[in-house]
Amino acid sequence: MFKAFFIGLLLFSVSGGALAEQVNDSKKLRIIALAPHIVENLFAIGAGDNIVGTVDYADYPSEAQSIERIGGYYGISLEKVLALKPDLVIAWKSGNQSEDLAQIERLGIKVYLSNPVTIAGVADELLTFGEFTGNIEQSQQAANAFTQKLNAIIKSQQDKKDITGFYQLWAEPMMTVSKNTWISQLIETCHVSNVFAQSVTDYPQISIENVIVTKPQVIIIPDEKSKTPQPVVNWQKWPEVPAVKNDQFISVNADLLHRFTPRMLDGLADMCDKIDASRKQIKSTQ
Repeated sequence: MFKAFFIGLLLFSVSGGALAEQVNDSKKLRIIALAPHIVENLFAIGAGDNIVGTVDYADYPSEAQSIERIGGYYGISLEKVLALKPDLVIAWKSGNQSEDLAQIERLGIKVYLSNPVTIAGVADELLTFGEFTGNIEQSQQAANAFTQKLNAIIKSQQDKKDITGFYQLWAEPMMTVSKNTWISQLIETCHVSNVFAQSVTDYPQISIENVIVTKPQVIIIPDEKSKTPQPVVNWQKWPEVPAVKNDQFISVNADLLHRFTPRMLDGLADMCDKIDASRKQIKSTQ
C-alpha cells in the first residue's frame, strides 16, 4: 500500500467549488473514487451510494467491499471506467498515475483531485464532497465532528514533553517521512520530534546507520494490512539506539493513520496514548 505515497502526479484540475457547480444537478451523481480514503469520506457524509466504482484496498466501511473494482495503484482500466458512465472521478493527487487521469479527462469525464495536505484539511474535503453530492448538512455535521475531535486531541497533548522519534514507514528498503508529510504532522501532534524532519524528500530512503546517528527515543512502526508477510527489522542488533535500549517500540494502525478520513483521529488518539506511555517509561529511566 505504501507505494501510493510515491507515485507522482501532474494534472490540472478545476477547483472544488467550480466543479461542484458543473456536476451538482438534480440527478444522483455517479462517482468513481480512486483511493480508499475518498471512498471512506464519501460514506462519512452519507454519499456512499453515489460510488459506482473504486480501487483495491477500498475496504471501509464494509459496504464498500461490494463496489465494483476498476483498478489499483498499478493502474486503472479505462474500459471499466467507461462502462460505469461516471459523472465524476475523484482521484488522489499523490496516489494515482497521472497518465491514467489524463486519459480519463480526454474522454470528457470530469476529474477532481483529492489533496488534503494538513490534518485539518480532512474537514474541508468532507465539505467539498458535500457540495458535489448535495449532502450539505451531512458533510457539515461530519466536518464539525472531525474538527471538534481534532481540537480535543491537540488540547490533550499541549502540555506533553517532546521526545524524539523515528517513524519506520517501510522496512525494505527502509523509508521514513519528512516534515512535509501528514504522517509527520500526526506524530508531531503527539509531541514527538521527527528525527528525519529535515530530509530533502518527503519519503526518504535511509539506512540503519542514519537511525543510529539520530538516536530516537521511540520507534513507531505502522502495522500494514497485507496479504503477504511484511519485512521485519531485527532492531535488537543495535542496542546503541535509545529506543532499542529501552524497548520503546510503538505499533500503530496504518489503515487508520495513512488515510485522510475521520477515522484517522482514532489512530492519532491511540498513537498519542502509546507515546505518552513510552514518555513516562523513558522518564522513569532517566
